[in-house]
Amino acid sequence: MLQPPHQPLPFAAVPAQRTPAREDDAGPWHSDAACRRDEAGLFFAPSKEPTAARLAREEAAKRVCARCPVMVECQEHALMQPEPYGVWGGLTAAERRVALARRRRRDIELTAAATTAEHIAAAG
Repeated sequence: MLQPPHQPLPFAAVPAQRTPAREDDAGPWHSDAACRRDEAGLFFAPSKEPTAARLAREEAAKRVCARCPVMVECQEHALMQPEPYGVWGGLTAAERRVALARRRRRDIELTAAATTAEHIAAAG
């Protein structure tokens, strides 16, 4: 049974409109990432980082992501891998775990609905 492709989940901290996925052979998506020009420490937590410092750093990283032309590709990469650490595509590791759980739940519901529809069609 075919399942619909995954779509990125919107979050309040991430602007909804983004550039569509690249369809050319200009190179890997990450070569155009805004974070390539920023300090990596902004996107990955140092060990034993205090909560207030982590939240401030993550918000700063999300601001970089918000202006990135490949944010959607980055977010999808982080969800498909899945990347366990850092801010990717405007989402923290915790936000990605929530997105993945929602995606799995949605996939289960869609599969159940399709199975029910098949049973109804076969009985009808």
